[in-house]
Amino acid sequence: MANVAVIGAQWGDEGKGKVVDWLASRADVVVRFQGGHNAGHTLVVGNQTYKLSLLPSGLVRGKLGVIGNGVVVDPDALLSEIARVRAQGLIVTPETLRIADNAVLILPLHPALDKAREEARGERKIGTTGRGIGPAYEDKVARRAIRVADLAEPETLSAKLDELLLHYNTLLKGLGKEPFSKNILLEGLLKLAPQILPFAEPVWERLDELRRAGKRILFEGAQAVMLDVDHGTYPFVTSSNTVAATAASGSGVGPSAVGFVLGIAKAYTTRVGSGPFPTELHDDIGRLLGERGHEFGTVTGRPRRCGWFDAAMVRQAVKIGGVHGLALTKLDVLDGLTELKICTGYQINGTFFRHLPAGQAAQAAAVPEYEVMEGWSGSSRGARSWADLPAQAVKYVRRIEELVEAPVTLVSTSPERDDTIMVRDPFEG
Repeated sequence: MANVAVIGAQWGDEGKGKVVDWLASRADVVVRFQGGHNAGHTLVVGNQTYKLSLLPSGLVRGKLGVIGNGVVVDPDALLSEIARVRAQGLIVTPETLRIADNAVLILPLHPALDKAREEARGERKIGTTGRGIGPAYEDKVARRAIRVADLAEPETLSAKLDELLLHYNTLLKGLGKEPFSKNILLEGLLKLAPQILPFAEPVWERLDELRRAGKRILFEGAQAVMLDVDHGTYPFVTSSNTVAATAASGSGVGPSAVGFVLGIAKAYTTRVGSGPFPTELHDDIGRLLGERGHEFGTVTGRPRRCGWFDAAMVRQAVKIGGVHGLALTKLDVLDGLTELKICTGYQINGTFFRHLPAGQAAQAAAVPEYEVMEGWSGSSRGARSWADLPAQAVKYVRRIEELVEAPVTLVSTSPERDDTIMVRDPFEG
């Protein structure tokens, strides 16, 4: 049996939560390996809707959840999320949730700087969630971060706060914001320590033991390939690497342990925040996709920008992300449209590209070239087999496979967990 890594193949919000939940029922452990509480997964289970940002989705299925070292953890946000899902009936204890002791913590000064910098950018803002993710990753690279293990060492905390505040208070003062008090921050961290430390351990060791015992591991990615800090539409990206290779480095396993890489893509395209979006629609169809698809950010509540399926972009994500198969979600949102368009590439200043180039100006100038397909009048909603789909919907899926150069492994036809067509079992490799 193979392990499985789930990553987004567009700009995030592709419906990874439902797919991870569906797969988690057959996994033994679910691992978050990058991002922070700037990402959100919505899971619908019966009459309950769970909105998760830091907690691995497998907890909803009673599976062991692991927050890997590649995640930046806001301890206040984590404890609030635990309290919220416990109120919904989930069991979250140190027996069901483990946190890497070398994961970086987000402190109150991180969102303060995040928001201050976005405010200073004015119309050129990146569109961050303002939750301090970027500054926390900056600290990690700059070797001044406070990590989970530091909560057990008050002297280490005190010394690290001195270095952090030298950096942050200088920046905040320069941006016209109030500086932070070391005593208040230190007191807050020491108060949080006994609530966080029982969950902490070297998770790489536990994952190695589970792997050797033949347990199924599901690696749960956040955001998506086109938001990857290296490979996405920079600078309108997240602050971590979102590709499948990060599942290994972000959880402490070898690359061979990652297994089958499942990329998630909507049957159309959405994006939250700023940045290039060649297939974006500003017309009635764009609004229809947003309304039918309930396109609002899980974390921010911001309306998502909507457009036609961009096969050139997904093909790029497949190659970079190491995707073995696609899960196509929200096919039912396209029901009843008489005509569908698929982007096959871009005209940029008179030259045709099959991918989005790295240059910021070139990305902004990209004009999509479309292939037009006939839509379908029947309903795909709730389909659980190819036979349940309208013939033209099957043709649409098959054409996407050809253009992105990857097989469609799963098709999701509603938010309900069981409304899924499985073409190939990712756990079978």
